[in-house]
Amino acid sequence: CPGPPMNLPVFDLAAIDRAATSQLVLDTVRDALIAHAEGRTSVPPPLHMAFPEADGDCHVKAGWVTGAPNFTVKIATGFYGNHGLGLRTNHGLVCVVSARTGQIRALLDDRGLLTAWRTAAAGALITHAMSRPDATTLAVFGTGEQACLQAVWLAKLRTISTVLVHGRTLHKAHALCAELHRRGLNARPAVTQEAAAADMVITTTPATTPVLNATHVRQGAHVTGIGTDMPHKNELPPELFHRAQVIATDDHAQCIDHGDFGHAVRAGATAQDSDIAAGELLKKPFDRPEAAITVADLTGVGALDAALASTVLDQLLR
Repeated sequence: CPGPPMNLPVFDLAAIDRAATSQLVLDTVRDALIAHAEGRTSVPPPLHMAFPEADGDCHVKAGWVTGAPNFTVKIATGFYGNHGLGLRTNHGLVCVVSARTGQIRALLDDRGLLTAWRTAAAGALITHAMSRPDATTLAVFGTGEQACLQAVWLAKLRTISTVLVHGRTLHKAHALCAELHRRGLNARPAVTQEAAAADMVITTTPATTPVLNATHVRQGAHVTGIGTDMPHKNELPPELFHRAQVIATDDHAQCIDHGDFGHAVRAGATAQDSDIAAGELLKKPFDRPEAAITVADLTGVGALDAALASTVLDQLLR
């Protein structure tokens, strides 16, 4: 027999934005990456769809951290022509479900905010962990929300002297620089070669061909790619993985299937077992060779979404 009707809590963007601090997000994502590296998560393969006529894509990801009270199913979309329509590029929601009863606990109508936070935190954490301690110049490829967040969140973990912004259009690069200035960071536009030669490089685009040349990345630099999350996307060239002495992935199977690491493996630029789990590098200080080139390929892990959504829901329910 059906049980009594249930009023399902639905929390909107404003409530979610008020519920969490950046430190809470960073701590939650760090712990979840470590749990995933240790095999303490359940993450089915993501579902993804492309809408080329609208320059859009959709991901459905699920995940659970072993022993946690909740698991989640998340829908996240990116429609890259929305800016011209006066709409946000990213959208979505997260369904939080009890891992003990199967009852839906809440819908987080976050419009993609939790995905943006999770991505920014993961990128900042692994970039900080894998970069030289004295690295201070950051280059971001891309001019959207994630390019801004990556710079701002990395600046919470280390000193950044200059942010070099490379975008397809100069006026968008100037607009992002103005926003970064407003947030207390020194930023200026840069051409591809100058940006690729920064101490730290983060690519945040939906590109289908590499956005930088591997030969422009200098010894001792670190590169994090976060935009390649579907098989047809590709930000980092295979040659960069060939030059790298350390390669980190957030999820080995995902990165092989639809990450830049997978493109490099299929091109013969690196071995299929040449990567290390990103969470392993967060467990203890990374003893990095001074002149090494290091690369991180992040495709987004459902267990991170689960951990973050559950943590934020706890805050909301308080």
